[in-house]
Amino acid sequence: MSRRPDVVVVGAGAAGAVLTARLTEDSDRNVLLVDAGPIPRGKDGFGPALLDARLVPGALPNHPATTAHPVRLTPERPWLVTRGRVLGGSTTVNGGYFIRARREDFDRWAAASNPAWAYDEVLPFLRTLENDLDLGPSQLHGGQGPMRIRRGRIAHPAAVAFRDAARHLGFPADPDKNDQAPPGFGPVPSNAVDGIRLNTGLTYLPPEVLDRPNLTVLGGWQARRVVIEDGRATGVVVERDGGRATVEAGSVVLSTGALSTPHLLQLSGIGPRADLERLGIPVVRDAPAVGASFSDHPQVVLDWMPREDLDAPAESWLGGCLHLPCAEGGSDGAGTRGDLEVLQSLVPMAGLVSGAVSIPGAPLSFLASVQTPRPNGRLRIRSADPGTSPDIDYNFLSAAEDFSRLREVVRVTAALIDTPPFADISHGLLDPGPEVLNDDRALDRWIRDHLGTAQHTCGTVPMGPLDDPGRGAVDQFGRVHGVRALRVADTSILPDAPQRGPAATAVLIGEFIADAMRRGRR
Repeated sequence: MSRRPDVVVVGAGAAGAVLTARLTEDSDRNVLLVDAGPIPRGKDGFGPALLDARLVPGALPNHPATTAHPVRLTPERPWLVTRGRVLGGSTTVNGGYFIRARREDFDRWAAASNPAWAYDEVLPFLRTLENDLDLGPSQLHGGQGPMRIRRGRIAHPAAVAFRDAARHLGFPADPDKNDQAPPGFGPVPSNAVDGIRLNTGLTYLPPEVLDRPNLTVLGGWQARRVVIEDGRATGVVVERDGGRATVEAGSVVLSTGALSTPHLLQLSGIGPRADLERLGIPVVRDAPAVGASFSDHPQVVLDWMPREDLDAPAESWLGGCLHLPCAEGGSDGAGTRGDLEVLQSLVPMAGLVSGAVSIPGAPLSFLASVQTPRPNGRLRIRSADPGTSPDIDYNFLSAAEDFSRLREVVRVTAALIDTPPFADISHGLLDPGPEVLNDDRALDRWIRDHLGTAQHTCGTVPMGPLDDPGRGAVDQFGRVHGVRALRVADTSILPDAPQRGPAATAVLIGEFIADAMRRGRR
């Protein structure tokens, strides 16, 4: 690139790759994309092991395409949350689940002073990003977008048994989880096609886009701080192999993810004043909402034993998926939503964490989660040294309804496994046993000991009103309040987590904010 870039995009993941591709469609805009991980070129650059949709690279400990964030799910339960560190970000290492947020999610975000995020407003972007290989173009679905979407076939014996068990218990069919029909059982819309996980690096930044003359891409450079002069972002300090450099640009967009972006803002002097002053970081913008309350989806794994070894899945690790509303709803009125999820794995958990699609004699699993938006987490900077991880507390199980909803989804999963259709292929649920399932206190202890996370963090830099800095750190177009020429474009801007996994919404964010920038909403 012969001149200073007009925009530097930090992070080439689910949203950053999308944003970069769309911005560089304007030939008069020079863009620099910086990422901490490598930038493979095309399928050959990624290699088959990373793209095999029957596996989840993010589940492998210390996978070179990931980075691990130490967190606490509860005060007694430390955890490592892995995120992608490669072109495509977490879309390269996740499960390929690509389900849209629900209408009520978008309308809830719109009501929080973000009217452009109402469902009817964002639906055109959802269509633009999508090529629905099953249903084709319509008023609901796109047919020409970069993200090729296919629903997994319900053909594997375990998936067929799950479908029949759901029918046996009276759950409705939910054949298209990307429409807004009542929740139920159905196949999983996925960006895994013909066994290949089509991440945003492949779909939005293939070699022909990477070679655009107005795009420069730097892999292996870690962003350390945004440079802000007189209230305006003018560049980014980056580091590689111990050496630092400053990249100057006309504007900066942070797309490093919901755990890294707030930390980078705090290192740059944008965050809660007291935390920054305590660490000697000059305060650029007192932004108490940065890191103050985020949400994620608590999850437990329930293992069951097949009566005989089943064939490895042909194309994806994903089986069927059941969404259902929790019976009681809780104090936040969540009972009308399909906010409980039972997701089926056709690969043993032992295989997902070891890179094998089949392990003879191993149990298979359901991933049972609560997807009610509950922004109770907190992320706080601990040191002015960018190499020191922030303190991240998910604050799961902090309310009675957290337990009641997890109890319900565990018991529904156990009931599915216990139906005659499922019993035909299964010896039954391995754990918890009936004596635990039938005792609330015992089941609560089991949940506390087996708790995990779906790794769907959102809301660490929430969009909201300028006049309420405790609720809003950016506006609805990702512009950081009080700092010119600085935006955020990743799931950190969502006020809370959607009721579905956020991968599709992350891609939407890239499309949405790129459109805002191209339309001159500066």
